[in-house]
Amino acid sequence: MGHDHDHLPSQIRHEKPLWWALGLTSTFLVVEVVGAFWTNSLALLSDAAHMATDALALMIALVAVRLSRRPPDARRTYGYARLEALGAMINGAMLFVVAGYILLEAVGRFREPQEIASTGMLVIAAAGLVINLISMRLLQAGSGESLNVKGAYLEVWADMLGSVAVIVGALLIRWTGWQPIDPILAVLIGLWVLPRTYVLMREAINVLLEGVPKGMDVAKVRDSLSGHAAVLDVHDLHVWALASSTPALTAHVVMRDGTDADVLRRELGGRLHDDFGIEHVTLQIEADHCGEACGDPAPPDRAAADARHDHDHGEDAQGHRGHVHR
Repeated sequence: MGHDHDHLPSQIRHEKPLWWALGLTSTFLVVEVVGAFWTNSLALLSDAAHMATDALALMIALVAVRLSRRPPDARRTYGYARLEALGAMINGAMLFVVAGYILLEAVGRFREPQEIASTGMLVIAAAGLVINLISMRLLQAGSGESLNVKGAYLEVWADMLGSVAVIVGALLIRWTGWQPIDPILAVLIGLWVLPRTYVLMREAINVLLEGVPKGMDVAKVRDSLSGHAAVLDVHDLHVWALASSTPALTAHVVMRDGTDADVLRRELGGRLHDDFGIEHVTLQIEADHCGEACGDPAPPDRAAADARHDHDHGEDAQGHRGHVHR
């Protein structure tokens, strides 16, 4: 079974849409900031602040995408794929800061309502809505494959809802003249963004802490390996994510007597790929329990482990061989 050693994310193909979205967002950001001060609208300023974080999120995503393409080297043998998660963390932190600022500013507006230029507010918010819809369309495909792009997509999604809220608010202020509608909308926008920001940061932290990838059931993975007729035991099983779409696995597998270790390793690797989408697999095949080498005491009546791997790196001092990645 042919494999390679490329640990980079398998789906890095969304750079051009990121550039387009960044250009649109940055251009309109200037318009919206000027318009927020012209109309004296906190809701519009809230929307402009989210637009600013959109632009920063897109820039971070672009930097992370470019750096994650760098190949592994002597210092970082897995490459730079986790920059994706770091970018998502930064985006999430910015969203928390912006939401907190808007909520604090809204408190002051409740105490001292200010006059709002509803017509200008309406026109600028409508233009922002168009920009956000275009950016969302550009980023939608990549949002399901990359935490980094997902972070940028959530930023734009939140800003799109903010634009809708500002449009509604501008119409209500125009019809009723009730100025507190503006800070109320600003608070609602901030409260809507915070839970989604928490989810994004939780996923990014899970990647950085080498947690089990989202949607992966370790018990089912273990059962799949143990279910092979030639497998006696599975231990030291670890499943984590190099990036949001790049799961990895290592395990020690005790085989039955008379089993061809190379054949078993290939069959288990194929099963993990087909059933769970895990391509980066390291399996140590043992003729017996590996004893203290894997942290568990070996049964007294068993011989030392004869372990093998699939990476074509040659044998080491313990008789182990390398591993192969799909």
